[in-house]
Amino acid sequence: MNIHEYQAKLLLKEFGVPVPDGHPAFSAEEAVEAANKLGGPVWVVKAQIHAGGRGKAGGVKVVKSVDEVKSEAERMLGSTLVTHQTGPEGKEVHRVYVEDGSGIEKEFYLSCLVDRATSRVAFIASTEGGMDIEEVAAKTPEKILTLTIDPATGVMGHHGRSIAFALGLKGDQVKQCVALIGKLYKAVTEKDMSLLEINPLIVNDKGDLVCLDAKVNFDSNALYRHKDIEELRDETEEDPLELKASEAGLNYIKLDGEIGCMVNGAGLAMATMDIIKLFGSEPANFLDVGGGAQKDQIVEAFKIITSDPNVKGILINIFGGIMRCDIIAEGVVDAVKEVSLAVPLVVRLEGTNVDKGKKILAESGLTIIPADDLADAAQKIVSAVKEAA
Repeated sequence: MNIHEYQAKLLLKEFGVPVPDGHPAFSAEEAVEAANKLGGPVWVVKAQIHAGGRGKAGGVKVVKSVDEVKSEAERMLGSTLVTHQTGPEGKEVHRVYVEDGSGIEKEFYLSCLVDRATSRVAFIASTEGGMDIEEVAAKTPEKILTLTIDPATGVMGHHGRSIAFALGLKGDQVKQCVALIGKLYKAVTEKDMSLLEINPLIVNDKGDLVCLDAKVNFDSNALYRHKDIEELRDETEEDPLELKASEAGLNYIKLDGEIGCMVNGAGLAMATMDIIKLFGSEPANFLDVGGGAQKDQIVEAFKIITSDPNVKGILINIFGGIMRCDIIAEGVVDAVKEVSLAVPLVVRLEGTNVDKGKKILAESGLTIIPADDLADAAQKIVSAVKEAA
């Protein structure tokens, strides 16, 4: 789960992390109130969306009067911000963040994340603040420091000093960096964050370290431990189909391809997407209905897939272990009838009650293409989509 920048900064503030003062605003009038509370003389008005690259898209503006705060808030609120992370459709701005301006002497990149390769929390630091870390990694990888934290010891002073020296900090700034790394590690581990990114981390005109931006992702599987975090969820920032799937207890991620997938089991779903690509097409989604899906969930999953206008064909790949193939077949028949399916559909069933399932599909009177195995299914759906084009 993602949260907005201002929410992330409020959370970090609880752990003693240095961030500029600021207030969220949902209208131009609230933005003016926020500016007056802060006092100025320099403010920063920031569009709040769940995407990076806001500055390049006009979503971050430094202003020097309350009137400018108001005009920028009016311009941003209700507008659609298109960045390299939103895609061409962009995201509508529903709130802004009015923050104290900061005198910037130096900019750095700092993040803390769960490193799957080492099964540890890792810190990534670079002197190239304000840039996309992917670009830095591609062009100047030597400017990136990565270090992992042993969970048996937790974060220690030498971790902070290593980062400070890599960033070229000196004197009291080194002490500040050691303290900052400890606070960030505490926030990440106690709040079950999967990513904490600060870009940029700055040295301000007073020589102090300040987190000028903050992006935070949480492990959704741990949210039951953090009801306060769960309340920060902004559903307007989420894909409507992904939100609908979540409410139905389905694991769904929208992709850019043309073949919709319905599979039970995350590993099988990944393999299904891979084999679609192998045969020359692209998956339109990741959709894992789980091992115990009921008929109504199958119908809902089908509705979600067909709601995507990019879908030109559907591949259902079910291995019935706990899940029975006849239940899946009944759900598929009901779903096809309910949505008046107009694109090719290939179904591959295997496992518990597979013969009953195949019989239900065969006797349904619907145009459903059966498949014997995964390769056969992928070939058939790719061919069917090409023929229908």
